[in-house]
Amino acid sequence: MSAPMVKGWCPGAHRPMMAADGLVVRIRPHLARLSAAQALGLCDLALRFGHGYLDLTSRANLQIRGVAEGDHAALLQALGALHLLDADPALEARRNILVAPFWREGDVLHRLAQALTARLGDLPELPAKVGFALDCGPRALLTGDSADIRIERAASGLILRADGASAGCAIAEGTALPALIEMADWLAARITPERRRMAHVLSGAPLPERWCDMPPLPPAPPPLIGAQSDGALVGAPFGHVDAAALARVIRAQALAAIRVTPWRMLFLEGGTPPQDPAFVTDPHDPLMRVDACPGAPFCPSASVETRALARRLAPFARGTLHVSGCAKGCARPRAADVTLIGREGRFDLRRHGAAGDTPGRYALSPDDILAEVSRTP
Repeated sequence: MSAPMVKGWCPGAHRPMMAADGLVVRIRPHLARLSAAQALGLCDLALRFGHGYLDLTSRANLQIRGVAEGDHAALLQALGALHLLDADPALEARRNILVAPFWREGDVLHRLAQALTARLGDLPELPAKVGFALDCGPRALLTGDSADIRIERAASGLILRADGASAGCAIAEGTALPALIEMADWLAARITPERRRMAHVLSGAPLPERWCDMPPLPPAPPPLIGAQSDGALVGAPFGHVDAAALARVIRAQALAAIRVTPWRMLFLEGGTPPQDPAFVTDPHDPLMRVDACPGAPFCPSASVETRALARRLAPFARGTLHVSGCAKGCARPRAADVTLIGREGRFDLRRHGAAGDTPGRYALSPDDILAEVSRTP
């Protein structure tokens, strides 16, 4: 077994991260899809080896928290039996592929995802958080989600676009992978310790003009929780999924599969919104505007509990709210209308900023915060 990594590592299955409550083991489902058998098996593993929950990540991955070090090898064996584990740890670490979730069998997105997975070994060495977005449905869905190199649609076909650039270059399906690898090589050659993501690199190294001559189509509006043409989207507050509840829904609806999204939602293939309090089925539920990390006692960087306070504040919050256990802001790296940052057992508050920004108020109690958040900005 590989040694567990300390905080700051982007965890995988082969190389988990150690947290205060045990190992954090990340699973990267192929094409962001789990068959019913895989999903039920993963729910069972979360109940056997973790806290009984699956966490959804902003890259459409799943995590089991609280795994004992002595159970890691058994968990890996079980994940392998479910075909949810890359045999090669190096390839698993490279498989940071974000896929728009509404693809169909055999469509261009499905074909490109399979082709990119097959060519992961041709990519250069890149930092662990560098990723790729395949977002070539009718209109882009992943524009606001983390990726460094994107395949999207323009008015006349596919484009390859560097994150942070307003335009991309025209590609055909047959040339998409060579072009993507070329752009990845360009990025790898310009990464520095201070600039490790594409958008940061572009601030000091302009792209070749040939990569910036075709704008993408305007993005689609964010998908809403509820019935969809081929199933249903359901929400998970804070991306925290009760494994037993998910297993009940899969069995009750005889689902063929579920898909993971980067929006704290699951797509139930062919399903309907469940009548289960573990899931959000109202697109206007204020909990879906709130981000909160696990907080104390689960994270050693946090000195405050987060999610109980987030639930208490959600009905009163206007706009987006982020409750962060510390200044790292793992649950939401971007700005929120109100951000609370745990520090020495109390909270600092920042309006219209991120957890790492300078707060406007310091050392607030939960009661202080309730009055502050419910006040009109």
